[in-house]
Amino acid sequence: MERKGTMIPQQRQVLFLLVLLGVSGAAPEPEQFSVVEEMERGSFVGNVAKALGLEVGELSNRRGRVSFKGNKEYLQLNRRTGDLILREKLDREELCGPAESCVLPFKILLENPFQIVRAELRVQDINDHSPVFLESEILLKIPESTSPGAVFLLENARDLDVGNNSLQNYTISPNSLFYIQIRDSSESRRYPELVLDETLDREEQSEVTLTLTAVDGGVPPRSGTAQVRVVVVDINDNAPVFTQSQYEVQILEDSCIGSKVVTVLATDLDMGNYGEITYKFLYPSENIRKTFDLKEKLGELYLREKVDFELTQSYTINIQATDGGGLSAECTVIVQVIDLNDNPPELTMSSLTSPIPENSPETVVAVFSVSDLDSGENGKMVCSIQDDLPFALKPSIENFYTLVTEGALDRESRAQYNITITVMDLGSPRLKSEHNIMVLISDVNDNPPVFSQRAYELYLGENNSPALHFGSVSASDRDSGINAKVTYSLLPPKTGDMPLFSYISINSDNGHLYALRSLDYEAIQTFQFTVRAVDGGSPSLSSEALIQVVVLDENDNSPFVLYPLQNGTAPCNDLVPRAAEPGYLVTKVVAVDRDWGQNSWLSYQLLKATDPGLFTLLAHNGEVHTARPISDRDTIKHKLLVLVKDNGQPPLSTMATLNVLLVDGFSEPYMQFPDAPKEQMQTDSLTTYLVISLASVSFVFLVSVITFIVIRLWKRKKDATDISRFTSNAPFPGHLVDVSGTGTLSQSYQYEVCLASHSGTSEFKFLKPIVPILPTSQGNEDSFENSSLRNSFCFN
Repeated sequence: MERKGTMIPQQRQVLFLLVLLGVSGAAPEPEQFSVVEEMERGSFVGNVAKALGLEVGELSNRRGRVSFKGNKEYLQLNRRTGDLILREKLDREELCGPAESCVLPFKILLENPFQIVRAELRVQDINDHSPVFLESEILLKIPESTSPGAVFLLENARDLDVGNNSLQNYTISPNSLFYIQIRDSSESRRYPELVLDETLDREEQSEVTLTLTAVDGGVPPRSGTAQVRVVVVDINDNAPVFTQSQYEVQILEDSCIGSKVVTVLATDLDMGNYGEITYKFLYPSENIRKTFDLKEKLGELYLREKVDFELTQSYTINIQATDGGGLSAECTVIVQVIDLNDNPPELTMSSLTSPIPENSPETVVAVFSVSDLDSGENGKMVCSIQDDLPFALKPSIENFYTLVTEGALDRESRAQYNITITVMDLGSPRLKSEHNIMVLISDVNDNPPVFSQRAYELYLGENNSPALHFGSVSASDRDSGINAKVTYSLLPPKTGDMPLFSYISINSDNGHLYALRSLDYEAIQTFQFTVRAVDGGSPSLSSEALIQVVVLDENDNSPFVLYPLQNGTAPCNDLVPRAAEPGYLVTKVVAVDRDWGQNSWLSYQLLKATDPGLFTLLAHNGEVHTARPISDRDTIKHKLLVLVKDNGQPPLSTMATLNVLLVDGFSEPYMQFPDAPKEQMQTDSLTTYLVISLASVSFVFLVSVITFIVIRLWKRKKDATDISRFTSNAPFPGHLVDVSGTGTLSQSYQYEVCLASHSGTSEFKFLKPIVPILPTSQGNEDSFENSSLRNSFCFN
């Protein structure tokens, strides 16, 4: 299994190298662009569209961009115009050092289709550096026996510019002993040599001071100077001699600082001071001075700082050995740096597309390049990503790769992918680098909203305040962003029985339900409607939920007395024969409550009576019975005040007044007492409608019995003298309705006749049957008593 895993990367590597070799062999010459160093940022370099023969708009459509090695950003491409613009000042000496030609290769990347165009940016030199001598003073010791024509090497000047702007000539201050000649080296460098023109005489002049001037070829030219101090010494006729004219040394690039590189050795046949040899670098570059240290007396060369194969592969060091008499010799030390696999591969991301839409076919996610500063096997690389991801790497040319999707992706299954691109070289030991990219999957509206419940049951107390929040619905959408934004709305009812939008409102953002008006349980107990949830996608998706609202009853209705009527009509007097036995049913207070359940359970209480001991009231059904036999001493008229109270919290109550007349028989007419106060009662609309409807139904029956009633009243007129003191102003109820303990009306019919008498004549006011027409309440199954009440008569 392990062997199989190693074969796959090797096959990929071979394939990649073949493709790279084939493409590079057929690659056209790179496009050339040039710029002068030290130009200001934003300066125009060239036009890519014109160089590539493209239309200006095509650069923008193909997302053109430039890429330098090492992720540098020297240029910026204006896609709209195709112009290449400098992103920063360029210093040719910093970028390319002493190289004559300074070329920065880069790539122009185009997409749709993907294309890589090689290009080069040439940085042209300007004369921005003056020649500089590393030593401000040059000391020469010349024996006085030196023959004219002798040549003495001088310290050369350094000029960082190249070409005509580099160092071109040396001059020396006028004198009679020396002149300057220029020597050109194989490295295209110019070195000054001091030539003795006349014989020296130490006794005449022991020291000569000259000014050496180095001049470059710029316009205008720049120069630098150094002092040459010549000390005339005694004769020294033997110069030092090196054991080797050239030393070649190899060191590893991870060699420690302070380690010895090589020891050079020179000998001098002279004795004493003339035979003492000192060593120094001859024309060292700044890089050599920083990297190596030479022991002056011993000729030992040591490392001063770390060497890096990727920066410098070899060093050429010239060492001069000088004896005490000023004679010298030269040797060359060549230090070769051996490469180690000490640089991990580098990845440069050129393009990254994130997020990418879900449900899309194969899509290019990223374009990147890889590089390794090492050489040979240490610089060969392979790329890979995790195996469990729906992505693939495709190699392109010149170490470029594209990361593509292998198929459609589902954001709801996975909204993001953390992809690790691993780049590994083939050195020993192998080094690798990892680059993590986060690829987000953008949403497509492919999921409708889903309610937390398919049906909701909400409860709302009656008499609610307007705009009351009484419940909420909630729907979620697996999509994201605007596709997951859910908006709620009410659907019109399928039937027009209820004006839904005048009762209920919904917050479109959060699904909160509000009652727009106060509800009455007695008018509506329950209703239902449909809520729709719509997402914000395009096209939008929706779902629906059924809402059932149950209205809860409150004790907001006081008991209503049906009998005796308390609405200001003529009062009705209940007749009780004086011969009635104890327990005789005098009358019954009939009341109903429009509330529900225990709020409609009624109880009765006798608050006040003319003779409290004569009558008793049953608390559960409102029946009034005689409590003892009636005597002749009892007054004719008795007034009872009854409290009717429901069982709600808090309880509500109503007062009812009963008028009872004690008579010798039912044929005795009676009239209202003159001392009965006239009660002003507000007419209740419900009672009025009830009386009108009952009167209409009973009208035919009243016509049939009117004659009989008139005759009966005429015959008893003479018996009414004992009650002639009564007035006709007090109102009495015009009908009675019998209700059982629970308030349900009975099915038996009873009739009540009310007469009006004016100036000795009588006329009917109304005659109506008492019919069960009121709704019953749950758990309150009252019914009328089966026994019929006696007749009641009302006169005016």
